[in-house]
Formats: sequence, C-alpha cells, structure tokens
Amino acid sequence: MKKRIIRILGIAPYEAMKSAMQNLARSRNDLSLDVFLGDLDEGVRIVRQNLLPQHDVIISRGGTAQKISEVTSVPVVEITLSVYDILRAIKLAENYSEKYAVVGFPSITQSAYLLCSLLQYKIDIVTIHHEEEAFSVVSRLKQEGYRMLLCDMIASTVAKTLGLNAILITSGTESIENAFDQAVKLAGSFFKIQQERNFFSQLLKTGTSLVVLNQNKELLYSFWELEKELPEDDILNLLREEAEETFRSGSHKCLKPIRGALYTITGKILSWEDQDCCVFHVAQSGIPIVSRKNGIFFLDKKEAEESFFNSFFSVTSASNSAIQSFAKNLLPVMITGEYGTGKSKAARAIYAQSSLSSNPLAILDFDSLSGKNLDFLLNHHNSPFNDNGLTIYFRNADHLPQEQLQLLLSRILDSNLSARNRLIFSCMAAAGQPVSSGCLLLMDRLKCLTLNLPPLRQLTDDIPALTSLYLGTLNPELPQSIIGLEPDAMGLMQSYPWPGNYPQFKRVLKQLAALSSSPYICSNEVKKILAQEYSISFQEAGTSPSGFQINLNQTLEEITKDIVRQVLADTDSNQSAAAKRLGISRTTLWRYLNR
Repeated sequence: MKKRIIRILGIAPYEAMKSAMQNLARSRNDLSLDVFLGDLDEGVRIVRQNLLPQHDVIISRGGTAQKISEVTSVPVVEITLSVYDILRAIKLAENYSEKYAVVGFPSITQSAYLLCSLLQYKIDIVTIHHEEEAFSVVSRLKQEGYRMLLCDMIASTVAKTLGLNAILITSGTESIENAFDQAVKLAGSFFKIQQERNFFSQLLKTGTSLVVLNQNKELLYSFWELEKELPEDDILNLLREEAEETFRSGSHKCLKPIRGALYTITGKILSWEDQDCCVFHVAQSGIPIVSRKNGIFFLDKKEAEESFFNSFFSVTSASNSAIQSFAKNLLPVMITGEYGTGKSKAARAIYAQSSLSSNPLAILDFDSLSGKNLDFLLNHHNSPFNDNGLTIYFRNADHLPQEQLQLLLSRILDSNLSARNRLIFSCMAAAGQPVSSGCLLLMDRLKCLTLNLPPLRQLTDDIPALTSLYLGTLNPELPQSIIGLEPDAMGLMQSYPWPGNYPQFKRVLKQLAALSSSPYICSNEVKKILAQEYSISFQEAGTSPSGFQINLNQTLEEITKDIVRQVLADTDSNQSAAAKRLGISRTTLWRYLNR
C-alpha cells in the first residue's frame, strides 16, 4: 500500500519561520506543506481563505495557533518554544546596557522563569495573557524605563510602534521538526477521502473570486465576485501566465496592476479527478500602486515603517528622540550626516510618526532626477508640488546644481509649498565639516530644523549593544545561531573607525556571522576581515601617492599605526589634514600614535 502523504497548512508569524518550515518540509517524504505568512487575526483570515479539504492538519505558533483552533475543526499543532530558544535570546541581550525585560504569553514566560531560576539570571519577566493586553503592558514598561524587550511577535510589533528595541524569540528548527512529527501522528487519526463535491463545496464556501485551470490551462471552474470592478475575461490570460509558475512550485503569490488597481493573486495546486489543477484566488489589494518616474516615487505609511523598522538604523540611531520630537510638528527639516548614517531612514521615520502619515510620502532623489523630471516637478499639474498634505523628501539636495537649486527654492517660496506640505531635506556633510552652500541657503530661507546624524566612530560605546541587536536579526537566516563576539574581538570592532558607517558595519558583521564556525566570533576572524577593510578603504581613498603597501600579516593595531604614519607623511606631518583625510579627530589620531 502506497504511503500516505500528510497535507499540512502552515501559518508562520514571520518570514524566517516560513522559510524554515519550507526547507524542513522539503527534506521529508511523509508530508507536503502549504505555508502562508500571518499572525493572530491575520492568521485566522488566511486559514479561512486557504484551508482546503485536502489539508489534514494545521501548524502554527503561540497565540495564532490558539486563535485558529477556535475557528476550525481541523487539528491544530502548536510549534513550541524550547528553553534553548529563550536562552539564545537572553545571551544576545547580554551586551545590552539599558533596561530590558522578557515579555510574552505563558508559553514563553514560564520557561523564562525556569531558566532564570536555574541559571540565577536576574531578568524582569512580564506575562501577557491576552492579545489586548500587549499595548498597555508594553506602554507601561516603556514608562518604567525599559528600552528593549525579548519577546514574541505580538509584543515585538507593539514595541516597534512605541519606539522600543526588540529581539524576537524565534523557534529553532528542532521545534518545527517536533511539530511536523506531531502533525504526522495526529493526522493519521483524522484521515478522510475527499470527494469531488467537497472540492466544489469548499470553493463556494470561501465567498471569494476563484478561477480553476487544468494542466492544459483550460478553464474548469470559476466563481466571480469582482464583475463590476474587473470582467473575468480580462484576467484569464494573466492567470494562464501565472499558472506555469504555480504548477512548477506548487504555490504562487503575486501582485499585479490591472486597469489602474493592484490585485493580489494567490495560486495553489489541488488534486481533482486524478489530475492537478491550479486554483487562483483573486482580490483587490489595499496597497496603492507606486508611481515611479526617474528619481520620483511614493511610499505609504506601512511601506515607510517597514523600511525603517526592518533596517539596522531603527535600532542604532542615536537621534531617535530628536526624530520623535520633529515628527510632532510640521516645520521643514534638514538632515545632515556622512554616507551611511541613515538619513533616508530618518526621513521615513519622521514621516511615519507625523500627523500627515495617512497621506503619501513623496521622495525626490536628486541623484537620479533628470532635468526633464525636474521640469515635471516645477511645472506639471500632476506634480506633488501642487498637492496638499504630503510629506516631500528632497534626498541628496546638495547634489542639485546651484542654478537648479535656486529655481527649486524660488518655486517652494512662491507656491508657499512648506505651508501646504511637510518638507524634509538631506545632504552629505562629514563630521565637523559645514554643509554645502546650497543646503545652507535652503536651511536659512526655509528656517529648517536641523538633525545631524553622528558617524558610527563617535558611538563606539554603543557597538556591543548594536552588535547583539543586529545578530538577533541575522540569526533566523543563519545555519547556526551566533551568540556574540569574544571580548578581544569586540575590542577590535570598537577600535575600528568605520568610514562606511552602518552599511559597512552591517556588511562586516554579516560576513563574520556567516563565516564563523562557532557560536562566538573570535578575534582572529575579526582581525582578518577588518584588515581587508583597511586595505580596501585605503586604496579607494587614494591617500598614498607613494605606492605604500599594507602588511596584512601584522596585528590590526600595527596596521592602523602604519596607515596613520603614512597619511601623516603624505600630509607633511600636518595632523589636522591627516585626521580629516582619515575621518577621525586629532585626539583619536594622537591616541593611535601613542598606543
């Protein structure tokens, strides 16, 4: 008798778990998996729309699993959190110097109490019993001075909206594997053979717009509720194109613009009368189509928040309090800083937290804005300059030629643009150096508030905490979890000047995490990578016309001294010029020379 394949519907609260479930499912021959991304009520909605007669069991996590079990008779298996999952999050938080707590449902906090008791850890633990409590509990913790939470998805989402840092306690692969084992055993006692009439009955019960194609891409069945918005015939050819990918992968989801609106198309494979069929669910999306021209595009609040909170800048910015203050008023803002200090992320954060966040954010990127599109901005009736209530972000305003900048300023003043819309500008400015004359003119004439984002080399005391927080975001993507850096390795990271700021820090840390063979990154690995960074930065900067070569066989400290001495030689021992070329202060230069 042929071995029966258990069909599982998975609801993952975050993308990394979805990928892990898919990867583990591919390695097994006793189950097949349809997995979707959703949490709590969204997870329940997905189950209601995507649960099919062929599904034997549902797998999800925490509060989402509990909610799903209340709305379906299909068995629900919960992916639990192991003690090791919680310990890993606690170890990541060890370098965090500010006040933090473990927050979550009893499935998390009971294990956390046990772990802290056994290991004699003194960590505050707060239990949430209902989803509705999350906002009030996290708000209270913020008022009590907590700055970071080790938590589940619910508390993590609330923490981000309130400006707190969060390390998500993720389920390891062993927990997912255990849930698969339970699902296979449990499904055996609930097995039923589905009949053809059940297939159609389930489609009709969804009450949504559905199209079913056979393997020859011929229409077998349709149930259409979008007739007034979109004739069925208009989408059939598009679905036939998407069917090829759906048949190949087993499930497929995409967003397609049709007649000026954006539609979500979800396809999956079902067996009917011994043949595979492609079933498409079509629904109009609430996400607006992004209007793009060269250098001109729009974001909504959700997209801006995702861009900010999914970035490294959201947990590293030394200016978050200023961002929150600037968001409360609608005065123009000039954001300055070196490359990689997060100017665009700060602009998105100011917009997302402001009273105008229900209207779009218009981004004008003067790095790629052509003369034709500048003319569109200044003169076309569809220009965002003719709208009201927008937030308009002028990215890299210092890259605009002086003549065009004068024209832009005149248009802003003549049209009273800053009174009708929120204006945010950004320009490049090295630490301790003045902004360009054009940006200074904008600041003076428009009476801009100024937000200067410091370079990473001025925040070296924060590097241990930043490292832990970023490793926490990397770990779900890594084959093994990284707990932290050895003390000597952390010292090397703190002594490096980081000329590329946060992007360089992210890139180096991601490379170290990917190459590390142990849970703790060692100093030799850091020394090797940072020596390469020194070499690349030095050669790209072109600071040594004498053809000076770096000896990478030395320690990082010796390499640093060699570079400092060579730059001093190239600048005729002018310490101010050497410090400026290296991107450090004279005090730091003196400290390197006298170590």
